[in-house]
Amino acid sequence: MKIAVTGATGQLGRLVVDRLKAKVPTSEIVGLVRSPEKATDLGIAIYAFDYSQPASLSAALAGVDTLLLISSSEVGQRATQHRNVIEAAKAAGVKRIVYTSLLHADVSPLDLADEHRTTEADLKASGLTHTILRNGWYTENYTASIPPALAHDAFPGSAGDGRISSAPRSDYADAAVAVLTGEGHDGKVYELAGDDAYTLAELAAEISRQAGKTVPYVNLPEADYAGILVKAGVPDWLAHALASWDVGASQGALFDDGRQLSKLLGRPTSPLSAAVAVAI
Repeated sequence: MKIAVTGATGQLGRLVVDRLKAKVPTSEIVGLVRSPEKATDLGIAIYAFDYSQPASLSAALAGVDTLLLISSSEVGQRATQHRNVIEAAKAAGVKRIVYTSLLHADVSPLDLADEHRTTEADLKASGLTHTILRNGWYTENYTASIPPALAHDAFPGSAGDGRISSAPRSDYADAAVAVLTGEGHDGKVYELAGDDAYTLAELAAEISRQAGKTVPYVNLPEADYAGILVKAGVPDWLAHALASWDVGASQGALFDDGRQLSKLLGRPTSPLSAAVAVAI
């Protein structure tokens, strides 16, 4: 069974490939990447694969049985790009697609959800066997802000008291590998999230505990938080998107207590304290 991973040089893709290599022969793994020259260290077959170039996609998928479609990072272009991949997979005879979607994509208030909903619908319409992994927030989305928080003695945000059920990318990679190499997942939709939810105030408290100094959480109106991010050098569109996603968190968009991720893993999800320790 040949398994292909799109975005194999991305942060999630590299983790998936690394873990797949421990489960199946490297000869059965294919990495699909936009820039093959960046993938020479992966130790697997690599093919050029640009979501926005539909004419070239089917050839790269020849002989592939299972495809992990890691969602594109190009917000606003994802629906079209993913549709290109689905159509190419069908033309190439791919038997199964596993897709990384968004937690509760069907009802999520996050603007990110629209494109995921479209792709989920396209998968269902394609007639291909598929599994949908609705990934929750990556803990790294927040721990990446620890260094500036330590530098400025404050952790700003707009999430209020919203509880966040995140997990590190490595947990989501392990779940993807469990589905790619296991049985009984066809047609399933998994809501994947960390076992233990936290507020940003609780995250700030954990940062303070490990850093040995007080770093309080400062809750701000959405526009004010976006302004801080812009001043820190974050591109304007991304700053406003990040602030809006925090507001979504305050509305429960990043919370889930179903523990489907740990069930797929066969172990508890990685604790917040461990992720903070890595970032400090």
